Amino acid sequence: MNFKKVNNITGWVVCLIACMVYILTMEAGGSFWDCGEFVSSAYKLQIPHPPGAPLFVMMGRFFIILFGDNPMTAARAVNFMSAVLSGFTILFLFWSITHFARKIVQKNALSLDSQQVFTIMAAGAVGALAYTFCDSFWYSAVEGEVYGSSSFFTALVFWAILKWEDEADKPGADRWLIFIFYMMGLSIGVHLLNLLTIPAIVMVYYYKRYTPTAWGSIFAFFIGCVITGLVQKFVIQYTIKGAAWFDILFVNSFNLPFFWGFGFFFILLTFLLVVTLRYAVRKKYYLLKIAVWSVAFMLVGYSTYFTTMIRSNADPAVDMFNVDNPVSLVGYLSRDQYGDWPIVYGPDFTDRPGRTEGSDQYIKGKDKYIIAGKTVGQDWNNTPSSHFFPRMWDNSNDRGQGEVYKSYGNVAEGDAPTMGNNIRYFITYQTYWMYLRYFFWNFSGKQNDLQGFANIRDGNAISGIPFIDNWLYGDQSKMPDSIHTKNKSYNRMYALPFILGMIGLVFQYNRNRRDFIVNGLLFFFTGMAIVIYLNQAGQQPRERDYAYVGSFYAFAIWIGLGVIWVKEMFEKFMKAPVANYVSAGLCLLAVPVLMGNQEWDDHDRSKKTLARDLARDYLESCPPNAMLFSFGDNDTYPLWYAQEVEGIRPDVRVVVNSLLGTDWYMNELRYKINKSDPFDVIFTEEQIQGNKRDVAYITPLPGFDQKKYYDLYDMMKNVVGSDDPKYTQQQDDDILNLLPVKKLTVPVDLAAVRASGLAKEGDSVLSELKIDIGNRSYLLKNDLAIYAIIAANHWKRPICFTSTQELNDLGLAKYVRLTGLAYQLVPFESKNGSGVDLDRAYNTIMTHFAYGSADKPEVYYDEENRRHLNSIRMAHTQVAFALVDAGKKDSARNILEHFDKNVRESNFPYGMTSNRGNQQDLISTDFLQACYVAGDTVLAKKVEASLKKDLQQQMRYYKSLGDETSDDQLATNAYMLLQGKGGTLSDKQQEFTQDIFTTYRMLMQIDQMDKQFAPKPGASGLLK
Repeated sequence: MNFKKVNNITGWVVCLIACMVYILTMEAGGSFWDCGEFVSSAYKLQIPHPPGAPLFVMMGRFFIILFGDNPMTAARAVNFMSAVLSGFTILFLFWSITHFARKIVQKNALSLDSQQVFTIMAAGAVGALAYTFCDSFWYSAVEGEVYGSSSFFTALVFWAILKWEDEADKPGADRWLIFIFYMMGLSIGVHLLNLLTIPAIVMVYYYKRYTPTAWGSIFAFFIGCVITGLVQKFVIQYTIKGAAWFDILFVNSFNLPFFWGFGFFFILLTFLLVVTLRYAVRKKYYLLKIAVWSVAFMLVGYSTYFTTMIRSNADPAVDMFNVDNPVSLVGYLSRDQYGDWPIVYGPDFTDRPGRTEGSDQYIKGKDKYIIAGKTVGQDWNNTPSSHFFPRMWDNSNDRGQGEVYKSYGNVAEGDAPTMGNNIRYFITYQTYWMYLRYFFWNFSGKQNDLQGFANIRDGNAISGIPFIDNWLYGDQSKMPDSIHTKNKSYNRMYALPFILGMIGLVFQYNRNRRDFIVNGLLFFFTGMAIVIYLNQAGQQPRERDYAYVGSFYAFAIWIGLGVIWVKEMFEKFMKAPVANYVSAGLCLLAVPVLMGNQEWDDHDRSKKTLARDLARDYLESCPPNAMLFSFGDNDTYPLWYAQEVEGIRPDVRVVVNSLLGTDWYMNELRYKINKSDPFDVIFTEEQIQGNKRDVAYITPLPGFDQKKYYDLYDMMKNVVGSDDPKYTQQQDDDILNLLPVKKLTVPVDLAAVRASGLAKEGDSVLSELKIDIGNRSYLLKNDLAIYAIIAANHWKRPICFTSTQELNDLGLAKYVRLTGLAYQLVPFESKNGSGVDLDRAYNTIMTHFAYGSADKPEVYYDEENRRHLNSIRMAHTQVAFALVDAGKKDSARNILEHFDKNVRESNFPYGMTSNRGNQQDLISTDFLQACYVAGDTVLAKKVEASLKKDLQQQMRYYKSLGDETSDDQLATNAYMLLQGKGGTLSDKQQEFTQDIFTTYRMLMQIDQMDKQFAPKPGASGLLK
């Protein structure tokens, strides 16, 4: 039988299956997180966040053109690209598995018979299809993100080295090595995961070309690690740093135009490569020749980054880091804006590391590069607690990192962490919680889709075997239905994929130790090596399982090889052909078929459009020509997509709060984007360049009365914006800018307010806004920018916000009014105290709001989606309450029923257990109250039934975690514990102290509402 032909045909069949799975389940539009940014970047060839993905952007643009270059199909085009490339990942995985399987099955170079070929194909199909339905990989395969494309390049280069191994003894086989490095160069323009295959590639080369020894293997492994480091540091970073240095030299010293030095550097580098290559050929240094060709082709692939500078010079709307010159490209590739962290040596979280100054920091000026201070980094090495392998290092505590360190590291209150605490944290949190938990999600089972915060209820890995899961996490049958049997992410694989993979791991170790080392290195470097490198602190903003898909890929190879072992075991009890077919069928059903059956419903996004619709709701809530401040990735990126791709409300200027802390983004506000005019940010480009005014310290100064309010514009322009020594403070080599007061005022331009229609009849317009900063001791650059924009606006353009949470610290929250889903800055406090623009909010919701296809049956919304649907539900509730207060109960009922009509409860229940303080049920309780006060008892009963069921099931679950007690007593103990007044709860119950109390309180609220609003005998469903 022709093995090559069968291998190719079977591989393509498996690839087609994978492609169809991903195409059928891919998201209907843009997704949350970075997808909106990437689709926007692909549609207009723009610049996504550091370190960029220029090849991904260009490939995405190609697929958008294939789909007709239509803004309405652009997101589907990029999603389709991810689906197809992910399907091709499965193709190369299949061929990699059959490569390893053939080396095990084939005996003494004899020809393969039909049964052996079937065994190899079965191994490849089971392993490849298992990865097809792998939870984390499937998630990335159906959205417009880089991870599906990155996995494709990783699979391609790993397969390519195995292909080289097959042909290594043939003339010209080393062309595969050049191909590998070219693909790696290209893959840098997508994601860096690909580079982690280098140690495994080096081992394949060593085992094929040399006589292996123990020390030789160790040395080859060391060389693989060195090559990985050289590519990461020298090829990716130092080539660009060198080019930037040449450009500074040519521009500043030789008075030549920008980019001349950059171009000269690469001409010089090309010359050096050619000279070295000729030398290697002349001296017959074969390895040097291969190395030079590899570096050259990697650089050719890496050259996709030149397009980043070209497009950045066109000043597109999405222009992250403003990479319009070689110097800024250095910071872009180095991810400077995201900071640094220690890996090998550093402090514990109880110490604050000092700052270190590096080289001069250059920025592009009008015709020269200008020094804008020094590069600043963290001095991890010189604190009292600095030590080897620091795992508990982050002292910022903005996400409660300190408590996570103490909990997982077992650090007693007041004690300094020890090395033992660091190792314990590394094992329990970084290794198990942030890696092995994800691993078991994919190959054992998943509890539900709630983000895990280290309790036994949310987001754990399970087996699906009751007695095991009950032993680990308590009686799972007592879990609320909404996060258990009714949660589509409740996936039970009974650990069968894990078991088969472990069988394959041991089987390969026993049968082919060298191949085991090769695949083991791929497994380690794309798994635990990433864990060590990332050195993650808790709590992460989202689950990070997507980072480890390369490791799961390697494990899928072992799943495939496990089929061969099963076949050999069956041969002991039945005839060989029967054993072959039975083992293949059994493994196929027990692993990939089971995985697909369990996971289809929570990976099918084919009807969902929530990210785009959320952005539309925000934008349509804004008046014409508004400025809309956004405060998170999942507000910002959908907004970019909606405007840049679908052209929804291009007159609104989206201003991203987190980016306002950078000089390049503040400068981008000075030019027009789409139909949005530029605006004044008060500070000049020179005043904010580099690290200038990254922070302004609030410090009393002579001449400023702390009880008096001072004009905000004057404070920003003439005090914070001044370099006068009386408004600054010298600290070492730094000049600190000061704000001398905490009380600020914004005068109201009454004529502008009246002309804009902002003030309604009956509104009492203030003469000024009085801002009290509160307990803050400093303002960051993005805070200063918000103040500067408000002060310089003079009420000419509407200013809106996606959230009010961040406005409290700035003293602005009391001056905003809900206009739908957004909040508008207004020069008064609402007369009814509700903070709602009734007419605009009502009309916006009833005529413009979209709900992500939530009215369609069987649409799955994961936790992040539900969080945003909750924001939409909350907006309806706030407007309904305000309408009732204004005596408009009919309109209030319309708003509430409009939500219920557009959001099926089967897709998004009113009652559903959630983390972050029982948020979903809290919002639904307010919605229920709004139904009652609006007189809509029919809808109220529907909401109440759902809520009460979930809340009662929660109480049942919390009681199951301790001694039997009543709801009243359990809630009392929880309340006492929260107040620090004792209270007896079991260890497991203490994890849910807040949830126990809020659950009980909501049940009491519902009972009170029942009594208060119970219809009188004979009353109709709608109370008048």
